[in-house]
Parts: sequence; C-alpha cells; structure tokens
Amino acid sequence: MIRRTKIVATIGPASGHPSMIATLLDKGVNVFRLNFSHGSADGHREQAKIIRQVCTEKNIHAAILGDLQGPKIRIADLHRDPLTLSDGHKITLTIDANKTQTDDCIRVGYKALPASVNSGDTLLLDDGLIQLTVDSVQGDDVHCLVKVGGELKSRKGLNRLGGGLSAPAITEKDFEDIKLAAELKLDYLAVSIPSCAEDLIPVKNKLA
Repeated sequence: MIRRTKIVATIGPASGHPSMIATLLDKGVNVFRLNFSHGSADGHREQAKIIRQVCTEKNIHAAILGDLQGPKIRIADLHRDPLTLSDGHKITLTIDANKTQTDDCIRVGYKALPASVNSGDTLLLDDGLIQLTVDSVQGDDVHCLVKVGGELKSRKGLNRLGGGLSAPAITEKDFEDIKLAAELKLDYLAVSIPSCAEDLIPVKNKLA
C-alpha cells in the first residue's frame, strides 16, 4: 500500500543527532525540515550533512526542506508579563510609541498596521493562540475584540488571518538563507507568509 501523505519532521537540538535521524527514518519520516528561524548557517550545514550520511547508510531517501523565517511582526514589551486576555475583552493595538501601555492597550512596532487592516479582520497573536477581531481603526489605533483569549507574553508575533500584513515577505535574513539552501542543494524551500504570488519572484531569482 502506497502512503501518499508524507511525514515532515522538524530537526532541532533534541532530534538532530544521527541515532535520532535513523529512528525517525525507520518510523516513516519522508522530509526533514531545517527551521531557518533558529540556528546558524554552520549548524544547518552540519545538520544537512548528518541527514544525508544517515540516509546513505540506511539506503533510504528523504528530502530536506529549508523553511524561511519570513517577516516577523511583534508586539512590544508588555507592562504586565504575561497579560491575560479574556474572550470578549476590548483591546487596542497602537503604533503610538508615546502611549502608555495598560491591560487594554498594547504597542506594536509595525508602523503600517492601521493602514494594513480593516474592520472584521482577524488578527493572530502568538502564532494564532490568541485571536482578535478588528472592530475599527482610528488614527494610530486598531480597536479589537478578543475572539480567542489566553496568556500573552512580551514580543510575541502578530499576523492577520488569510494573508500576511504588508511587511516585505522576503527579509535580508531570508536572502542569506536562500543562498544557504542553494549551497546545500536542499530539495524544498518554504516561504513563510507570502501575501501575493509576486512575493515568490525574488526567491526564484535568487535560486536561479
């Protein structure tokens, strides 16, 4: 029976040594993911080398995927850490650096935020663990209603459901990691949070 759905395993400090790679292959992993959000270029070079050595020894083929970090829009350091956001709570995200943060007001270091969202949009905090619905946009402030609450910590990521905010999809770090992926001849390259098809053009150009 052919298994059409492939298994992807992210490699990190706890799973990157040869014995664990071998075990993961035995359990059916088809693709090893290198997370370019963490680690160094030399670390990724060593990891790719180990994966290929183990695959050769076991005569099993597995692909290697490089996952670009992409743009990371974050909230500021909170006045209370962690800050509990309850379902139904009203909260304001502001780009005004002079505005005092409270339990109801959180600063965001992304100056284009008010121009990038509309009423009814869903904003995701901490990789979607917390969800906000945009109620209105007024000047530097985005007024929201907490849809899915939770504990929010400082410097967590912010994005919009259904598409990235209007930060450049490919960062300078990404360009360096694309060069590394080409050097290592990785099988796949994952682009994080593209907002449109044109975001892939610089990636293709860099790989050409």
